[in-house]
Amino acid sequence: MADDQILGEVSLPGMLQDMVLESSDVNEFLDGLAKLAADALSSEDSEVFCGVTLLRPRSKGSVASSSEQAQSMDEVQYQFDDGPCIRAAREGQVYVVPDFRTESRFGDYTRAIANHGVRSALGVPIPLDGLAAAGLDLYSTQPNAFDEAVIAAAVDLAREASKSLRMAVRVAHLADTGEQLRSAMNSRTTIDVAAGIIMGQNRCSHDTAMTILKAASSGRNVKLADIAAAVVASIGQELPETHFDA
Repeated sequence: MADDQILGEVSLPGMLQDMVLESSDVNEFLDGLAKLAADALSSEDSEVFCGVTLLRPRSKGSVASSSEQAQSMDEVQYQFDDGPCIRAAREGQVYVVPDFRTESRFGDYTRAIANHGVRSALGVPIPLDGLAAAGLDLYSTQPNAFDEAVIAAAVDLAREASKSLRMAVRVAHLADTGEQLRSAMNSRTTIDVAAGIIMGQNRCSHDTAMTILKAASSGRNVKLADIAAAVVASIGQELPETHFDA
């Protein structure tokens, strides 16, 4: 396979970028990544199951899976806190298990995963910035399912996924920031309307109206925006709407 292709003539980087733009959040992107990897790396003779492991300082878990079977296979690793995929994420290197029946590196985990019908596995790190580490978890019920070509394709996929995942996180951050801006502007508008109501009722300045609102907020231990909303609602008005596009 060419480095930038994994599904026929479709460009892998372009496909992953489209997935980022079309996903509503990071988890949806990772679900799509797991399904893409499982479909791309399976063959007529060997179905591949895929999960994505995310390791944080105080937690670990499968954040995405191509199927329920893939998730259950990942769960076995978490029970033993060991396995090729956890090690790949933790150590940042590729782990290949040609056949669990002859594998000796993973202690009791080896027998447990073999009892689930898994014969071979491939763990590929997904490089990430910061404290988190991630890995692509690939399993097959067939021995020797991951030859050099499949390993190379999985490494390419993980490398491109790393770039796209970082972009997905940035997009999610921008979306959150936009929502926060909209919320802040809505709150600001409501506070201004409430101040105007108080100014009209008490024939006072804007500064005096704001002092009254802030005193009520502090005295009742209620957010200023909620006090303002109560003032607006008290005269039977609807909360104002803003027209801000992030």
